Amino acid sequence: MSGDQVSSLCEQLVKAVTVMMDPASTQRYRLEALKFCEEFKEKCPICVPCGLKLAEKTQTAIVRHFGLQILEHVVKFRWNSMGRLEKVYLKNNVMGLISSGTQNILEEESHIKDVLSRIVVEMIKREWPQHWPDMLKELDTLSKQGETQTELVMFILLRLAEDVVTFQTLPAQRRRDIQQTLTQNMEQIFSFLLNTLQENVNKYRRMVEVPQEQDALSPPQKMDASQEPKAQANCRVGIAALNTLAGYIDWVAMSHITADNCKLLEMLCLLLNEPELQVGAAECLLIVVSRKGKLEDRKPLMVLFGDVAMHYILSAAQTADEEGLVEKHYVFLKRLCQVLCSLGSQLCALVGSDTDVETPANFGKYLESFLAFTTHPSQFLRSSTQITWGALFRHEVLSRDPLLLAMIPKYLRASMTNLVKVGFPSKTDSPSCEYSRFDFDSDEDFNYFFNSFRAQQGEVIRMACRLDPRTGFQMAGEWLKYQLTSPVDIGPMNSKTGEGLCSIFSPSFVQWDAMTFFLESIISPMFRTLDKKEIPVSDGIELLQLVLSFETKDPLILSCVLSNVSALFPFVTYRPEYLPEVLSKLFASVTFEVVEESKAPRTRAVKNVRRHACSSIIKMCRDYPQLVLPNFDMLYNHVKQLLSNELLLTQMEKCALMEALVLISNQFKDYQRQKAFLEELMSPVATLWLSEEMKRVLMNPEDFIRYVGADNKIADPVMEDPCGLNRSRISFCVYTILGVVKRARWPTSPEEAKAGGFVAGYMPNGNPIYRNPCSVQVLKLLDNLLALIRTHNNLYMPEMMAKLGETFAKALDMLEVEKNAILGLPQPLLDLYDSPVYKTVLERMQGFFCTLYDNCFHILGNAGSSIQQDFYTIDGLAAELLNSAFVNLNNIPDYRLRPMLRVFVKPLVLSCPPEHYETLICPILGPLVTYLHMRLSQKWQVINQRSLLCDEDTTDDNPESQEMLEEQLVRLLTREVMDLITVSCVSKKGAEQNNAVAADGDDDEMMSTEVTPPSSSELTELGKCLMKQEDIGTALLVTAFTSLSWKDTLSCQRTTTQLCWPLLKQVLTGTLTPEAVTWFFTSVLKGLQMHGQHDGCMAALVHLAFQIYEALRPRYAELKAVMEQVPEIHTESLEQFDSKLLNPTLQKAADKRRKDHFKRLIAGCVGKPLGEQFRKEVHIRNLPSLFKKVKPSVEADILDNSEEGTLIALFEP
Repeated sequence: MSGDQVSSLCEQLVKAVTVMMDPASTQRYRLEALKFCEEFKEKCPICVPCGLKLAEKTQTAIVRHFGLQILEHVVKFRWNSMGRLEKVYLKNNVMGLISSGTQNILEEESHIKDVLSRIVVEMIKREWPQHWPDMLKELDTLSKQGETQTELVMFILLRLAEDVVTFQTLPAQRRRDIQQTLTQNMEQIFSFLLNTLQENVNKYRRMVEVPQEQDALSPPQKMDASQEPKAQANCRVGIAALNTLAGYIDWVAMSHITADNCKLLEMLCLLLNEPELQVGAAECLLIVVSRKGKLEDRKPLMVLFGDVAMHYILSAAQTADEEGLVEKHYVFLKRLCQVLCSLGSQLCALVGSDTDVETPANFGKYLESFLAFTTHPSQFLRSSTQITWGALFRHEVLSRDPLLLAMIPKYLRASMTNLVKVGFPSKTDSPSCEYSRFDFDSDEDFNYFFNSFRAQQGEVIRMACRLDPRTGFQMAGEWLKYQLTSPVDIGPMNSKTGEGLCSIFSPSFVQWDAMTFFLESIISPMFRTLDKKEIPVSDGIELLQLVLSFETKDPLILSCVLSNVSALFPFVTYRPEYLPEVLSKLFASVTFEVVEESKAPRTRAVKNVRRHACSSIIKMCRDYPQLVLPNFDMLYNHVKQLLSNELLLTQMEKCALMEALVLISNQFKDYQRQKAFLEELMSPVATLWLSEEMKRVLMNPEDFIRYVGADNKIADPVMEDPCGLNRSRISFCVYTILGVVKRARWPTSPEEAKAGGFVAGYMPNGNPIYRNPCSVQVLKLLDNLLALIRTHNNLYMPEMMAKLGETFAKALDMLEVEKNAILGLPQPLLDLYDSPVYKTVLERMQGFFCTLYDNCFHILGNAGSSIQQDFYTIDGLAAELLNSAFVNLNNIPDYRLRPMLRVFVKPLVLSCPPEHYETLICPILGPLVTYLHMRLSQKWQVINQRSLLCDEDTTDDNPESQEMLEEQLVRLLTREVMDLITVSCVSKKGAEQNNAVAADGDDDEMMSTEVTPPSSSELTELGKCLMKQEDIGTALLVTAFTSLSWKDTLSCQRTTTQLCWPLLKQVLTGTLTPEAVTWFFTSVLKGLQMHGQHDGCMAALVHLAFQIYEALRPRYAELKAVMEQVPEIHTESLEQFDSKLLNPTLQKAADKRRKDHFKRLIAGCVGKPLGEQFRKEVHIRNLPSLFKKVKPSVEADILDNSEEGTLIALFEP
């Protein structure tokens, strides 16, 4: 190949690269240049000489980088077709480039170093150790030439460990060969890395050492200018050596790390005080102390609790902290904090185990230093320590250590500061703010972090208080008293609720908020830990009296006061005479207003106080009904008085109070008395709900629209709302029915239930049939409720939507809050409490429809478990429900269908007694599943088409955010439907799956790779009943198998692991048509095509396909025809698999081997992520095995299959 040819080609390539990288180039020129370069790499026979010429030192960095890229491309894609001499030529030249072809270590560009090390590693991956046994010696020789070469050798060793061990980017046999050879040579490699580190650090230190008076470890101050580059070069190599060590110490045998009396650990501790190297050293130390494995191997790590190591770690932390907030030092502090946390974890694992590790002598010093991080201004550092504190307080041995017990008051004192929500990055009201600006992008980010940090602290405080309950209670009491007597400081920001009131940033509120959380976290463990006699009742009652007598008009502070009342309420169980005072305080807050008789809407803070008071009353009646029962009449009179004024309370508040009364009435334990009470309580509702006017309104969609005011056009959409009262009446009735159905119950003890008259009869198996005292009242109102549901469903008909007034055209749309929740957008954070809830009348109307729809279905969902037999034996219930809840489903949007399935259909199915399966559940679920399958199939088809057409311009009628919302809704509806089918059909022992539908947008489980379906997945009685009916069974199977290729990974994985096989197993014994069997199998393969890129899904789908093929292939030859259509299938391999499967006389191979064989057969079906779909395949050939195989049959096999080249290579020296 003539030199001229190479030179002229190189000139063209230089021009092309220059055009590509020049920002001024036009796109057309750039594309042409790119095409020229790519074609050159793919087709040109003289790539190597051109690449080497372009990589010469004389060229610019961009051109040299391109030259080296050419060489890398040759190694990756042409190596297998190159002759031996060509390979040797290329290898020698690349090693020559490392030796003398790069600039000095301080001048060379990092991307040049990177690509050069990549080329060497790519060659190592193909040839070492079999064909390049001296590779390590060559690298060692290179490193002796100087710092430039040593740094490159470090890069090579690190890259090799990453590719082989961390990312495993090469075939299994090559990976094994290389990893085993690395392990065999690890002693030399490790001593090489350590010596390199030590030599370069020593040289660096000698050069930066300063005149005698100064400390040798302080940063360089005076240094001969000629020495500086040399020192910098040594420092660079030191950093590279630390980075390379970090790539190895994660996986090498612990003996290498602890060799020579833990020399490595000693060096790393020393380097913590070397400013240029400390971050790298801390990273390495962190990896070492985070190692898992045998406890015996980890024992030497306790050396880090020794005097010397502790001294270095703590002095480094102190120095870094004294430097102030500099990013570099702050990063180092974070690493050190993680080191101490991991050290704590190792201590917890080793002490008290079989390893005879004693609590270290420096445990106290360790705790003090750890506490210093817990009291650091950085909220991030504070939070990092919590898990380790929890582990220490939980530990069987350490939690009894006097040093740790002495630390509890200090930890609690620190928590009192840490619970105060300060440190927002946008503010300057705390030293934490400055650190938060490094750690958080926005106040919302910080708020999200702080809430989880606070919850974590709550856990740890509870653990600490189990060890020392009195100290915690004493501190909480003092803090509470202090807050009650402190003047209110509202800070610079005034609340919009009113003049002189706190906002959520006010100093007083953040203190109250923190104190309340602290008190709540301390009281519950105290009551659990101390004996009854030891509980400080008089102190608790004193605190309660102080709280009850505290008066404030500030809604945010009053909300905290109510939380304190709830937290201290357990003391009232010892002194019931204080109950009336507690009730009075709570009832006063139910009607709380900042300005009495104000016409303006209440702010969220005020609404929250009222809601808080209601839920406190409910909680008290739920948790302490026996205590409240003697005061029932007082409670009832309070509520009656409040209910007498229609405008005093919102509907929700009224119903909350009624729920509290119902909870107490459960303690009557007398059916007749409770029934009479419920009749009296519900009589206003019954009168209103059963009136002629209401009947007419609920029956007729047009009348309904008119009655709630949705047909009006309103001039002032904020203040004017003529039909608000009508809506609130409907809401009141529905809320009340729901409250009663949810709360009214018979006694839990069978004896008490029988004595109270709650048993209506007995089942054939002798179980009692209970009757609910509310059933007569509720059933009386049921017809109108079903009419309302039917009317509500019919509102979505186009002709009804047309009747909505101009103001209310979007009245049936989703609320913004719902949209944000589905899209996973955070709620606007900071003024939530402050803004007056000036909703427009449209927003109020949307809220009304949304809540009404949900609550109606909640009633029906709760009716089954609450009213039981009385509900399920209603004449023609299935027809009634089909004619109300399930009418006009075609027009009902996904966001309304989802809650219907979750809060109504699912509970209805789960609580239905088996004797009503055929009359109630089958007639409903059969048509419903068929309909849902059709609906979802159409929706997924639209989504798939949309993603195919996404390159074309689409009009903006349907903006992207709307498309995302629709797609996410379809995804969530799919999960809901599949979950409904799963809980109906499949029983799982340890039924943790019943709550399997994730929160909106919660895809955490997506990548879970636990795939083998539990053997205990069996059909429930209901599942068997549904599968017996051919049309329903078909609908279930078709839905389950079609859903595998819908674009929702989570749904696919759950359906594959839990549902498909149990359903299919049920019909295997029957006569399945060949078409059906082919369709089931093809559906699974389609699922693999769609979801194969996700490991969890792929493993589950492969397992399912394997089960189907093994079970059905002997009876259906058609399955083989499907397999033959799999892309890139090896026909001989398929024949081999089939013959073994069909020959019953052959001994079956192990399950795993058969499955692996099958997985290889269908590999062509497995979908790849977009990034890999068009990637050029890299093929790395296996080299002759390093280890002789003993089995003769296998050897013969090798000789038969091996290529000539491999045999020759085996005999090469």
